[in-house]
Amino acid sequence: MKYPNIIGREAEIEVLERLYRSRRSEFVAIYGRRRIGKSFLVSEVYAKKIVFTAVGTYIKDGDKNYETYRKLQLEHFYDSLLLSGLNPAEVQKPTCWREAFLLLRKLLEGIRTRRKVIVIDELPWLAGPQSSEMIAELGYFWNSWADSQRNIVLVVCGSATSWMLDNVIRDYGGLHGRLTEIIKLAPFTLAECQKYYKRNGFRLSQYEICISYMAFGGVPFYLDKLRNNQTITENIDHVFFADEKIHQEFRDVYAGLYASKERYVEIVKALGTHFYGMTQKEICDALGIKSGGTLTKLLENLSESGIIRAYPRYGKKRVETVYQLIDFFSLFYLRFIHDKQVRKGQWNAIHGTPVFYTWAGETFELLCIEHLLKIQDALRIASIDRNYCWSGESPEGDGAQVDLLLESKASRTDYLCEMKFSGSKYAITKTDEENLLNKIEAFAASRMHNKTHSIQMVMVTTMGVVKGEHASIINQSVVLDDLFREGRPSQL
Repeated sequence: MKYPNIIGREAEIEVLERLYRSRRSEFVAIYGRRRIGKSFLVSEVYAKKIVFTAVGTYIKDGDKNYETYRKLQLEHFYDSLLLSGLNPAEVQKPTCWREAFLLLRKLLEGIRTRRKVIVIDELPWLAGPQSSEMIAELGYFWNSWADSQRNIVLVVCGSATSWMLDNVIRDYGGLHGRLTEIIKLAPFTLAECQKYYKRNGFRLSQYEICISYMAFGGVPFYLDKLRNNQTITENIDHVFFADEKIHQEFRDVYAGLYASKERYVEIVKALGTHFYGMTQKEICDALGIKSGGTLTKLLENLSESGIIRAYPRYGKKRVETVYQLIDFFSLFYLRFIHDKQVRKGQWNAIHGTPVFYTWAGETFELLCIEHLLKIQDALRIASIDRNYCWSGESPEGDGAQVDLLLESKASRTDYLCEMKFSGSKYAITKTDEENLLNKIEAFAASRMHNKTHSIQMVMVTTMGVVKGEHASIINQSVVLDDLFREGRPSQL
């Protein structure tokens, strides 16, 4: 079935359609970064098939007055029951979550349809910071009744990824082992952004879409703010520099993280000052905290949400795990907006300056890594065994670093990838050639290089490489157009 309002999401649509066709009750959890389109996806795919929807409401400092918070969420849940057809003359307003789910059961028993889709959106906010009661009753509702009906599709969504992981996906209570599907919704790819722009009347070059992606990422909510009668430069200025609400939007990205919510923001801010990431020890030193299980869990949750990534860095005596902020919106905000005096028109003044090209050069590397499978396809690599960052020294003692190294045992080749952002074809200078040769020699002499493997130097650029006397150092070239190609979904 076609959904004209949805761009991409083919795999997620297939899952939701399969669950609806099932002959048993299904329980699916959908999670992902705020503004990523979870609610939109469910409402578009299931549409009129939904018989009940409840939406949690975020309340600032709700954990400080939980009884008031709980009462308000129960009232909202009750209102949703009435809007879905429950007769108020036959029931009383619930005073606890056990009563609320009994009312939901009563509503569903009175609905005569083949399949009944129930959507509980922003479940973390509905349950609240002291969520054990609500989750216990949700588990009891599913285990004691809904599962046995064989015609229920229960969808729970949440942006507070850490909460969803701890209380639903990894729950060891009543919900343990009960989920039949888990969907992690990712940002749009470059190709999907291109489709979005075309559908909405934009006529943008791939270069402009690239700049937009490096500022907003593939987050549908931010793309919806853009105007097709403005340039990308004007749109970036409009969203980031001319709107005071941008500060609240940054905070909202991390809203709802009841447990250690301030610490999440502290970690993100620290990582925002180190583009290539920090080790756990470096994070501890920057924040003045001790290393341990609590920090590890916070980092894992941020990684699961797609806000950061953990990647291995080789070259020293021991492998280091580096944590890097990869949320494009947060990166842009922390670099240009946070703790700065900004004004309308400022991005227009920045665009095209050395400050712009420093930002674009670094962020383009991250964009390439996010579209790693597109690079793999462009290079015709059947399989990659490892991708990592490597640093070391050449036999002459010169330092060298490779930010993206692809190891393929199938092709017996190590691909050293150099990423360069440019407004035109990139001209490799004599200095560039010497630096690239130093990287090749340093890696070839390192213990990471399998001596039976060949080495290929790959240049990933926006517009390609100028043919010149120093370009022969490059074995293969990948351009921006390759990152836009349809095919396998991209992944970190």
